Amino acid sequence: KMCGGKKSYFAAAVCIITLTSMVTLSYLRLQRLSHLPKIIQEGSRCRGKITNRTITALKDNKTFIISPYFDDRESKVTRVIGIVHHEDVKQLYCWFCCQPDGQIYVSKAKIDVHSDRFGFPYGATDIVCLEPENCDPTHIAIHQSPRGNIDQLPRFEIKNRKAETLSVDFTVCISAMFGNYNNVLQFIQSVEMYKILGVQKVVIYKNNCSHLMEKVLKFYMEEGTVEIIPWPINSHLNVSSRWHFMQDGTHIGYYGQITALNDCIYRNMQRSKFVVLNDADEIILPLKHPDWKTMMKSLQEENPGTGVFLFENHVFPKTISTHMFNISSWNTVPGVNILQHVHREPDRKDVINPRKMIVDPQKVIQTSVHSVLRAYGKSVKVPMDVALVYHCRVPLQGNLPRESLIRDTTLWRYNSSLIMNVNKVLNQTIL
Repeated sequence: KMCGGKKSYFAAAVCIITLTSMVTLSYLRLQRLSHLPKIIQEGSRCRGKITNRTITALKDNKTFIISPYFDDRESKVTRVIGIVHHEDVKQLYCWFCCQPDGQIYVSKAKIDVHSDRFGFPYGATDIVCLEPENCDPTHIAIHQSPRGNIDQLPRFEIKNRKAETLSVDFTVCISAMFGNYNNVLQFIQSVEMYKILGVQKVVIYKNNCSHLMEKVLKFYMEEGTVEIIPWPINSHLNVSSRWHFMQDGTHIGYYGQITALNDCIYRNMQRSKFVVLNDADEIILPLKHPDWKTMMKSLQEENPGTGVFLFENHVFPKTISTHMFNISSWNTVPGVNILQHVHREPDRKDVINPRKMIVDPQKVIQTSVHSVLRAYGKSVKVPMDVALVYHCRVPLQGNLPRESLIRDTTLWRYNSSLIMNVNKVLNQTIL
């Protein structure tokens, strides 16, 4: 009799505690075991169709797979970037193909819906599975059940499996170009500014854009600057062009921007020393340094162990312009000429300016738009005298008179090379 003897309260309490901890421990052990990979089929080759689409819907139509990535920063796992319905998707399994022996392992996935869902029913999600011990799987299938026929399931290549050398310093991620995007002049100016500041790659998750914009993108792809990731999210979900949920029947906010940003970080984890998360109408302008490389070198020296650098966003309203740099050949090109917008809105007392980021991708686990949710390093807010985000857009404080705006001509430091480079692109694409 484990719980007999003296019927004192003390003995009873000890007894209950012992039993509870035994039950808890065995439950935790079972939980851990349930996530360990198990062989389900011997000697069966993986013959399922390998999919190359950016967004793949599973049979349930509530789980959408973007891409799996190998991640051994803590333990050997495959981390699948996806989108799931935050309540309806209860369990998923990773089916690993082990070549050359042809064994198929199945592990139960940990479904981690990112905390920044902003009320929408669907959210960016990490589907994380422990990999089998003695196999470096190259492909994976995701399924609602641990049983079935792998030949019927779409298979995905696990990226980042082989270590690569970092080939570029800076990659800019622009998530979700949508709404028949046609701000051609500002886009070219932004890309040319990025290049002046030290960027080698601009990755764009493209939903759609205008015909003219297509020509510009084609030019940059051939040049090797731009990489286009097709992003047909609206053929799977009702997308909102707002970032917060309005109970209007939409499924996910801002064209699935957060999912695209997370995918972009993992996609460039082994290629790029830094990944820059900002929009096409934003430029992180250094004030103390000539370019990003010297700026980041100094910021890293001052902030050892930091993986995330946050830059304060400042609005330069496109409604207030200067007559300087009114370049006649540019007037035929649709879009904003940023050189003419050098007045920024003052800070508002009770409004915090959002931030955009330059991150060390190897230190990031999950990101949101204005901050990271989980990372291995510290996050540091970069002071405004070091750099700011130049954001040329419709005003946020539209009723302010011109006198209340702050004239800030930092951008003009780059004017001669910017004008020359923009002209070169326009002459080869549009003019």
